[in-house]
Amino acid sequence: MAEYRLAPDRNTLHGSFSKEFAPVLTIRSGDTVNYTTLDAGWGSPSPADGKRIKPYERRKGLDAGHALCGPIYIEGAKKGMTLEIRMNEIVPGPFGFTAAGKYPNWQNQRLGLTEVEELILSWELDRQTMMGKTKIAGKSYSVGLHPFMGVLGMPPDEPGVHRTFPPRFCGGNIDCKELIRGSTLFLPISVDGALFSVGDGHAAQGDGEISCQAIECPMEEVSLTFVLHADLHLTMPRAYTPAGWITFGFHEDLNEATVQAMDGMLDLMGELYGLNRVQSIAIGSSVVDLRITQVVNGVKGVHAVLSHGAIIAETSESEGVSPC
Repeated sequence: MAEYRLAPDRNTLHGSFSKEFAPVLTIRSGDTVNYTTLDAGWGSPSPADGKRIKPYERRKGLDAGHALCGPIYIEGAKKGMTLEIRMNEIVPGPFGFTAAGKYPNWQNQRLGLTEVEELILSWELDRQTMMGKTKIAGKSYSVGLHPFMGVLGMPPDEPGVHRTFPPRFCGGNIDCKELIRGSTLFLPISVDGALFSVGDGHAAQGDGEISCQAIECPMEEVSLTFVLHADLHLTMPRAYTPAGWITFGFHEDLNEATVQAMDGMLDLMGELYGLNRVQSIAIGSSVVDLRITQVVNGVKGVHAVLSHGAIIAETSESEGVSPC
């Protein structure tokens, strides 16, 4: 299997999704692509001193969103197949930032934070200790780092240019903190060739991404392996992570997003354990966790988590239950 490298430059960067974008790289199923990425706001470390700079001017109408690297074309990828993305390595850059307040999003309006001055935290990221440090009013605060990519996805099969901000059935701005190194994401392929792009590195994020931003950071190394599945047909993403199996729901209404995530989990439990849907929801009520992925992208996210080892299925002739 081949390995490739994609670095951010004017040819590989775009701030929107479109099936009309020309691919910057063509690979085959089983190949690996090693990326370096800018932060979501198009920032990167200066080669001179490592401080944040914005090396590329954005194109009007094409680069309004997150700085994405791609798209890549995968030979043999057809609409309706499933794309498996294995996350081999995710190494953050030396800095990050988080903004809060002032911006008139719904949560700031409800919390009375639109009238305050915007606060921007500058983070120093230590990749040896995997800790991030920032200062507020002269006092230092530290948090653990759990880096992941916020945007992993493909364009919808519709003409024109599409925003990077909402998550879609074919991926996009999922912002799920569980998708760390060692995770595998499964996405329904929306267009022939896949045209996959990645960006929006996060050094750490809580469920919900409550300020509207995580620790936004460039990534020094993002290694992804791509595998096509012609016989796996999904309608929504799912993932296999160090925490467990995950299914997703995306909708403006959190109730609808919740139903989508639960629906996917019932299907998955049926595949894993041979349960019907009512059996799955009955046993799932004891072990499946529902979490708010993010509430800040217009289209909100909910993910259902089935932790590894949460269900032990024993082989029994009387019960006829197949083991996982």
